[in-house]
Amino acid sequence: MEMNIALLPGDGIGPEVIAQAVKVVKAVGQKFGHQITFKEGLVGACAIDATGDPYPDATHEICAASDAVLFGAIGDPKYDNDPKAKVRPEQGLLRMRQKLGLFANVRPTFTFPSLVHKSPLKLERVDGVDFVFFRELTGGVYFGEPRGRNEQGTKAFDTNVYSKEEIVRLARMGFEAAQKRRKLLTCVDKANVMATSRLWRETVQELAAEYPDVKVEYEFVDAVAMRLIQWPKAYDVLITENLFGDILTDEASVISGSMGLMPSASLGSKVKLFEPIHGSYPQAAGKDIANPLATVLSAAMMFEYAFDMKEEAQAISDVVNLSLAEGVVTEDIAEGGKAYKTSEVGDWLAAKILG
Repeated sequence: MEMNIALLPGDGIGPEVIAQAVKVVKAVGQKFGHQITFKEGLVGACAIDATGDPYPDATHEICAASDAVLFGAIGDPKYDNDPKAKVRPEQGLLRMRQKLGLFANVRPTFTFPSLVHKSPLKLERVDGVDFVFFRELTGGVYFGEPRGRNEQGTKAFDTNVYSKEEIVRLARMGFEAAQKRRKLLTCVDKANVMATSRLWRETVQELAAEYPDVKVEYEFVDAVAMRLIQWPKAYDVLITENLFGDILTDEASVISGSMGLMPSASLGSKVKLFEPIHGSYPQAAGKDIANPLATVLSAAMMFEYAFDMKEEAQAISDVVNLSLAEGVVTEDIAEGGKAYKTSEVGDWLAAKILG
């Protein structure tokens, strides 16, 4: 099969971890007989530095013409530490999601047998955790209008807006995923306070009749934030709006023991994008020490979600688990053992895939 993959390395450690994912993807292509073409674009702070735009038109054209996008990370301290900056890397991320129609963020949380002891939670609470968030990505308070400040600059306002159509398309993804898993779906909202949450709950209640095999639970976001720590194994598929999902998925990401291990996908009607959940980690940039496994597992999600190639995806997941079991890992999870360089981990994974 021929595949055209857009590469957006981004900022900080993004280029280093994307390079390892490319090694693994090339090895999978060689093993399974796929012809893979990569085309690279600028996004984030590096794009601002080069063009003045965090998501240039040229990058959008590369992404729109691709079969899938592998994305690294964005962010730079020179923008983070300047609240008055008019152009910011994060603006490119939001515009990319909007222009590519990436309305659903899929964030799995699971544990690795060899690393479950690194979780900040007790073993009996996390061993066997396996749930997934479906977060609406292009609506809500991040995109709602009006937004801004009053003339005096003493008040600021953001508008949270959702349409029924936006809720339905995200919720259907969640219901369909639940049917393939444990048939349990949790709708996360704040329906006791917010009008948008009441629309979410009403819409999901209407859809539930179409999925009689799925048990649906409704929980307030503050209760879910608590129960994710108390009893994370109580969840399977969770659906929620943009802001709530942003917060809860970051909370969930540490359950596994390292943010450097969790992949994600952003799905739309055409283009699909895959990225690690960690940030740009500028302090480690260029040092060849960043953990590439989340990015490599994002490539596994790419084969499954973009190309429906479960065997290829499993091949990547298997070698990642093998690297963890055998201690071929970077310094963040080496635990006193040998710490491999980012590039060494990528080389090892690719070699193992090729056998």
